[in-house]
This record gives sequence, structure tokens and C-alpha cells, in this order.
Amino acid sequence: MGDKEKAAFSGKLVDVEWDGRLCIHIAECGRAKGELFVGGRKPWGQPDLVSLEEVLDVVARCPSGALTYEVKAQDISEQPDKENTVTVTYNGPYFVRGDLEIENSPDDMPGVAMRAALCRCGQSKNKPFCDNSHEDAGFRDYGAVGEKGDGIASSGGTLAIKQLPDGPLLLSGNITIKNGCGRVAWSGTQVALCRCGASNNKPFCDGSHTAAGFKSQ
Repeated sequence: MGDKEKAAFSGKLVDVEWDGRLCIHIAECGRAKGELFVGGRKPWGQPDLVSLEEVLDVVARCPSGALTYEVKAQDISEQPDKENTVTVTYNGPYFVRGDLEIENSPDDMPGVAMRAALCRCGQSKNKPFCDNSHEDAGFRDYGAVGEKGDGIASSGGTLAIKQLPDGPLLLSGNITIKNGCGRVAWSGTQVALCRCGASNNKPFCDGSHTAAGFKSQ
């Protein structure tokens, strides 16, 4: 099954969909205890082999938004995390969770309204989303965050993510940033995050995208 394909797994209580355009193979689904997803099995996703609660839990673990679900007979839908968070991963993307409003995200990618992996190396061919290009590019940044921000009065609410042309990601809303070790490092209501891979003040933009000739398309 190619990475650009989609796959749907139908069950009696819930249907699960996998979107290969977003999957970066973190394997939260495959390593989850239980029989929902088993690599090499056909079909590899079988919702009826686990409880409904297990399906909802495993899907919500997916950091890229590649997995989504639709419950059939009950009024249940995934709700965003109560806190908007950005995790600056070790040599990898930004994992963003919360009530997300990502500019120009396709309507047929419902998962990224709550969970997304956003490129920060500048090399993805699927910007603003990560496609694991950081691995071949040799991107190195261990996820340190050296600033604290201005703080937030409350958590939650919509987090708007704009893609400045040939520039950074501009985030507006209540935001908490965690470093690569999981430490809560920064909080505020607006921040420009580097996505060219060249900033000397990662994860924050310092204008290096201009000299680096970064192109967002």
C-alpha cells in the first residue's frame, strides 16, 4: 500500500480511516496493545477485534492526524485536547495538538483539526506537514527551548496556524511549547516558529529563511 493512498477499515460500531499523505510511521498504532492494527495482516486494521474505547484511544494517539474514526450508532466524535501544545521533537517535526485551524489544510484531512506533525526542517514535499524528509536531509536539532514566553491566562480555544510565504509558521491563540524532553518550556498567545531549518534560535524564527533562500512551495 503506497504512502499516498487512503485505507478504510469498517467495523460494526466504528469505522477507521488511515491517510497515507499524513502518516510518518511513528507506529503509535502498530505498537499499541491489542489487535486493532497488526502489520502484515490483511486487512491490517480490524476495529471489531477490540472495544470501541480502545479504537478511540489508539486513534487519538496518532500524532500526525493520519488516523481518524467515525462512530456509527452513537453521538461520539473526537474532541480536541483542552490545551493547545507544540512539542519540538528531537531531530524531527513539531507535534501540534489542540483545537487547530491550519491555514489551507485540505478539507479531506479531518485529523489535522486536532493533531498534526508540521515540518521544521524545510525539506518536506508536503508542507506544512512533515513527510520524514528530515531523515534524508540530516536535519539536526535536539528540541531545546531557551525562552519562557509571556504566559497565558487560560488554556484551550482555537489555535490558528498561518504559513507565511517563504517564511515561518505563525501561531495565534493560547499555546504551550514543550521541548524535546517533554518539559513545558514556553507559553504565550503568538509565536513565529522556524520551518526553514536554518534559524539559530530554534524553534523560533530569527529571519534566517531569507538568507537560506527558503521556499514554502
